[in-house]
Parts: sequence; structure tokens; C-alpha cells
Amino acid sequence: MARGILVVCEQREGEIKRATHEALSEASRLAAALGGEVAALLIGDKVKAKAASLAAFGAKKVFVADDARLGGYAVEAYTNVAKKVCDDFRPDFILLPATALGKDLAPRLAARLGAGLASDVIRTEVTDGSLVLTRPIFAGKALLSLKVTSQPQVITLRPKVMALAEPDAALTADVQDVALAGLLDTIRTTITKTEKATTGRPDVSEADIIISGGRGIKAPENFKILEELADLLGAAVGASRAAVDAGWRDHQDQVGQTGKTVTPNLYIACGISGAIQHLAGMLSSKCIVAINKDSEAPIFQVCDYGIVGDLFEILPLFTEEYRTVKSRG
Repeated sequence: MARGILVVCEQREGEIKRATHEALSEASRLAAALGGEVAALLIGDKVKAKAASLAAFGAKKVFVADDARLGGYAVEAYTNVAKKVCDDFRPDFILLPATALGKDLAPRLAARLGAGLASDVIRTEVTDGSLVLTRPIFAGKALLSLKVTSQPQVITLRPKVMALAEPDAALTADVQDVALAGLLDTIRTTITKTEKATTGRPDVSEADIIISGGRGIKAPENFKILEELADLLGAAVGASRAAVDAGWRDHQDQVGQTGKTVTPNLYIACGISGAIQHLAGMLSSKCIVAINKDSEAPIFQVCDYGIVGDLFEILPLFTEEYRTVKSRG
């Protein structure tokens, strides 16, 4: 029987990320199957007011590390805090979202704990009292089922894959402050400033709809065709590595093996051939629509709907039709 499950939460500017709620939802399901208690660790500056809200997704305890020095993510500081909470709470399982933050923090925490790490997990299941994990390998071409034999186990969960539980506002949690004495005194790096794009569109890693462009876009100014439809749909604009390497889009928009892994409800690939490196980042999308002039493009082997044609003719038709439908209410 498990002693407990600890979810390391992710927040940005005081707002808890959806990926954290998904991790808590999955932790609650595992706790029901394995026994034990679900706890959450919330790190940041002026975040204590958000601690109680984590109870709605199943956290029975919330450890809060609230300090001005923790306002920006710094892996050394976060690792020190997480290590202390793990030493005190002694969880059998430590869950983190497989976001940029989680992917950075999880291996460092696992090394400090001497624990095994399973990354980018897309399914968990309890078999004969043991936790069996499934994750993609070989750039998403195969799935691997595995067991982590260490105690504790560190696991990162791919965002937007685990089912989100219905929050229960009636639930409460025991909120405890983390004693930070000595944990932050020797930190060698601090975040002094953070700059972020102000496009008004969602980040590709969190968006429900993504419209991505590749080499077939031909020039950076042609992304305005994608942006026009994206703004109508409330979608994010992504890009293939070819488009990013050409300097047409920022790296933060890149989807793929060397970019971001996304799991939107709808992914529209425009002028993207479908190299395996790109597919590795978007193959978990619920519905994939491909637009490409090359009928032999690999993207057509994995898409749900494929259109062979010129994206510069097809995409404006999409935009105009959706604008007409939207105007009708």
C-alpha cells in the first residue's frame, strides 16, 4: 500500500495551470486504487491563497513554499524545496506535469532522491498492486509499458492526456507551510526579469486548437493567413522545425521532437510534410487535419482528415466560411 502521492504543482503569476489539475486528478485515481493520501506542493510568491483550491481536485494536504525569492522558477531553489517536502512526507509516487518546468525539475529531483524516473507518461494503470506506466518511445512510433522499481518513483505526465476530474468545492485540505530556513540561502541563480510574447493567443502547449505552418508557408509574412483563422477560432499558431530554423517563427511556437509536445482537440497542419520529428510532438492530438499539395506527404498517413491542395486557396475558404457561420450566432 502506498504511503502517499505528492503532486508538484505548476503555477504562473499565481494561477494554477490546468496540467496541475490533471496531475491531481490522476493522483486521486491512483490513490483510490493503491491506497494512501494525495498531497500537493505549491511553490511561488504570494501563492498561499491558491492552496485551498487544490483540495477540489483531491489534495488532502497542501505544502506551501511562499517566498519572494521563489517568484520566478529557478531549478536549484525548487529542487531544494521539493527534496525537503519529499523527505518529510515520504511519498511513494511524485507526479509532475511534463511541461518545460516539469521536464527540467523532475530529473534533478529524481537524482537528489536516488529515485527512478518515468517521463512523458500517457497512461497509468494498477496491475496486481503495482503501477504500470505507458509512454511513447522512438519519436512516438511505439509505446512502452514499464514499472519503476525504486522508492520513491518520479513520474511526469503528458499534459491534456489524463482526464480532468470534476472539481468538488466542498473538499478541504490541510495547508502547511514549508520551513524554508537554509533552503534558499545558497541559491546561485535568480530570475530578475521575464519577458513574454503578447500575441493574445494561447500557448501551443496549452491550446485546444492549434494551426501550424511548415515549409509550405514559403515566407514569414504568409503566417498571417494562419493567424487570421487562429484569431477567429481562439487557437494557437504553431510551426514546424523547418519554419523555425528559417527564422519565420519563434522557437516557442515550435511543435515537434525538439520543440513542444502538444495534445489539442484539433490540430491543423498547413504545408507540413509530416517528418517523424514533427509527428512526435503532435501525434496525440484528438483530431488532425492536414493541408498539403503533395498527395504522398507522410502527414496524410496519420491525419483524420486530409486535403490535397494549395493551402493559400484552401485556408482563406476555411476562414471565410467560419466567419459566416459565426456571424449567424
